[in-house]
Amino acid sequence: MSKKITPYKDSALGKKQQIAKMFDTISNEYDNLNRVISFGIDIKWREKVVSIISEKKPINILDIATGTGDLAINLIKTNASEIIGLDISKGMLEVAHQKILKKQLDRIIKMVVGDSESLPFNDNSFDAITVAFGVRNFENLNLGLAEIYRVLKPNGIFVVLETSVPVKFPFKQGYYFYTKAILPLIGKLFSKDKSAYSYLSESASKFPYGKAFNNILKNTGFINTKALPQTFGVATIYKATK
Repeated sequence: MSKKITPYKDSALGKKQQIAKMFDTISNEYDNLNRVISFGIDIKWREKVVSIISEKKPINILDIATGTGDLAINLIKTNASEIIGLDISKGMLEVAHQKILKKQLDRIIKMVVGDSESLPFNDNSFDAITVAFGVRNFENLNLGLAEIYRVLKPNGIFVVLETSVPVKFPFKQGYYFYTKAILPLIGKLFSKDKSAYSYLSESASKFPYGKAFNNILKNTGFINTKALPQTFGVATIYKATK
């Protein structure tokens, strides 16, 4: 993204600190509001990510920008023996931790407070790495992807689920209307943080997608990159290997 999009335009904080503050603020309402905003379709998208990861039969998985832990919990279906969820927001991780305890999955899933651009792991540590709706929140996208490449094992798989923009009429026009008019309105009505959902919609529309994001992955060093548009292109699953 040529222009750095941040949640709080008048804040003196850097994007990283603003993102942590934003998600701390909306952590308790995030899951329910997310279901409303996506009409629940995001559940199916995550299931597809799990299916892709399952084919590789990973022993350990890192889920970056894990948020409230939905994807990390779903990744249990891969039969991995270790799943680590990492996020910069302590508020989101607390919600995730409670969900994991309730499902009695704390022996397999661990939550870690951490920065995606300075991962606290050794080189070549993970069989699989996932990011769902998180890469557009990286302050430095290239640095974050380079860190992911570093900690991924050779032949390991990297899967990203991220918003994208439909290219065909009328889905493209409908997408812009929804993200610019409806989504911020829903956020203002139901969220404690009125800036959060304006940021989420703006960052979604400006983030590089499709071939553009694939090219960024390739420039980072990833191979076998592939973009899989979902639901008329409103989201895309990217998969790549090291």
